[in-house]
Amino acid sequence: MIERQDAVTRRRVLAGVVGTATVVALAGCQGTDETADPVALDGDESCDQCGMVIGQHPGPAGQTYYRENSPEGHDPPARFCSTTCTYRHRFANEQSGWTPDATYLTDYSVVDYEVRTDGGTAVISRHLDAATFASSDDLTVVANSDVEGAMGPALVPFSEESDAAAFAQEYGGETLAAESISPELVGSM
Repeated sequence: MIERQDAVTRRRVLAGVVGTATVVALAGCQGTDETADPVALDGDESCDQCGMVIGQHPGPAGQTYYRENSPEGHDPPARFCSTTCTYRHRFANEQSGWTPDATYLTDYSVVDYEVRTDGGTAVISRHLDAATFASSDDLTVVANSDVEGAMGPALVPFSEESDAAAFAQEYGGETLAAESISPELVGSM
């Protein structure tokens, strides 16, 4: 009788192990929702949209990971000297069938930024450490302000809506969800 119970127990354990392994294997086939984290852009990387050296220019920067595509000449993410270049690249590549997994922009709510006047133009500081980037899904952008970045008029992102509103009050512009930025708005800049 004890041998029969041991055999039944072994079969149940084996069935459990096989079932668990099957579930794990099927989950792996379906992929994960994990995306890569932002990286620091503090070297001499060039913008994948315009070719400018990112670290030599002021203002918010960006980076995008694409689902099944990679930028030419280097490992992901695609890197950008400005939010304007980030959106231009993303919109152009979406028309070519590239699907963005994640877009990260400089988050001015988490940095001590400064706006300085350079030849009569207000220019915002750059911040390129990995920790200064946040997902565009979570950001509010100030568009059409009097502040410029690397490519002229800057789209300045904030994770705190109140920070974006205060920035717009001081420097003009309108606040928008970063994911609602349109090709038309970027084209007008």
